[in-house]
Amino acid sequence: MSEKIAFLFPGQGSQYVGMGKNFHENYAIAREIFSKADEVLGFKLSRLCFEGPEEKLKLTQFTQPALLTVSYVAFKLLNFFPHFAAGHSLGEYSALTASGALKFEDALILVHKRGKYMQEAVPVGYGAMAALLGVSGERINEVLNNIEEGVVEIANWNSEEQIVIAGDKKAVERAVELIKPPRAVFLPVSAPFHCKLMEPAEEKLSIDLNKVEFGDLSFPIITNVDAKLITKGEEAKEALKRQVSRPVLWYKSMELLRDLGCTVFIEVGAGKVLSGLIKRISKKWGKEVKIMNVEDVSSLEETKEFLSSLFK
Repeated sequence: MSEKIAFLFPGQGSQYVGMGKNFHENYAIAREIFSKADEVLGFKLSRLCFEGPEEKLKLTQFTQPALLTVSYVAFKLLNFFPHFAAGHSLGEYSALTASGALKFEDALILVHKRGKYMQEAVPVGYGAMAALLGVSGERINEVLNNIEEGVVEIANWNSEEQIVIAGDKKAVERAVELIKPPRAVFLPVSAPFHCKLMEPAEEKLSIDLNKVEFGDLSFPIITNVDAKLITKGEEAKEALKRQVSRPVLWYKSMELLRDLGCTVFIEVGAGKVLSGLIKRISKKWGKEVKIMNVEDVSSLEETKEFLSSLFK
């Protein structure tokens, strides 16, 4: 098989009420995984995923284990190891769990705590994140460096065309006013991730990460914080410690996957946010790529059929 395959694991913003329900209704392994998540966390995560309410699902301490669980179910049902993987923010935990570096139970507890710590770092309503479309990173940095009141920083370099800023709500709103991007979208998240307001969360999470055993990875993943390939458990742990308050280098990560020869990209879990990003990013690559996603029975079957065709 000449095709190189990358799995992409989604992060916050991809959640929606009803995610994973189709899997739960059709596969025993999905029911087992959701049941395990309910047991480990001590509350009905499955019900929250399937029925909501949306406002609760959007709270980061619930969003994170919910998205992790749906991604892990999708990965187990695919029953296929990629050549490489990357996860967007929280999705890095999903990628590491899929790779065997983290036990599912450990990952669940870590991301539940991660969400809780992030929420505690900044009260609901005080922080904000906004995606700026059609404006350069240089222009954004130039404006951000001149905002003196409040914290506002680049949080996600998603593509050349889409950069997310995060920080104090008023500072983020001011930045959007000054930058005047062709389009700005305020994200449905309950805290401003990947900026220095998250340093208290990062410190608490580091203590928890030190207590968890990380194994080596069954397939390499690209870390958010450095956009570098790793294969060792200790490297994964150190990258996760630094990830909370620093930007997600997604665009660089996708360029690295291109340089590694990846031509098939499969988003594993809820939504199609990362599929949309890779579609836009890869337009400039000068080579054709196949983009798929796995979030329900029909997309799972389509992807499995495609993967099996590669081996004929």
